[in-house]
Amino acid sequence: MVSVGTVVWLSSELMFFAGLFAMYFSLRAASPDLWATETEKLNFPYALVNTIVLVASSFTCQMGVFAAERLQPRRGGGIFQFAKWGMVEWFVLTFIMGAFFVAGQSTEYTMLVSEHVSLSSSAYGSAFYMTTGFHGLHVMGGLIAFLFIIGRAFAAKRFGHFEATSAIVTSYYWHFVDVVWIGLFLVIYVLR
Repeated sequence: MVSVGTVVWLSSELMFFAGLFAMYFSLRAASPDLWATETEKLNFPYALVNTIVLVASSFTCQMGVFAAERLQPRRGGGIFQFAKWGMVEWFVLTFIMGAFFVAGQSTEYTMLVSEHVSLSSSAYGSAFYMTTGFHGLHVMGGLIAFLFIIGRAFAAKRFGHFEATSAIVTSYYWHFVDVVWIGLFLVIYVLR
């Protein structure tokens, strides 16, 4: 039931982001000249590196899910024996990568504000910060969920199917957030 509920909830989140995409495309169609000048201020290589880190975090998250499905909460070998890592180690790595993404996005915001692109500067600024900002809030929500799952793994006397299911549904959310970012990245940074 938890998995089904999570999928239904993610469907509503998909509609939320569809609305943000619609807003972005509507404003872009109404102000093509503004979009042409403002998108030149974006740092594509910087955003690409940030995107690669976030997409790679989906793979580390999935490795944590595989460990959770084996009911292996923690590593069974040395710290550098990645094949023996448990869910906690993979989720900690995923958390670090997600935090790197959020820090990178914050740095990009600072760079754009110095270029006079802000939430209130133009329709472009509003669309950019609304779409990427709401996505960033969702990433932070995922980071909080990872901390909760990691804490639950340490608190459980016996790591069982209940804990594994929680890890799995958290991964659904994380993969969803990553897929949404791929769409945002393509729309904002590639389709200029």
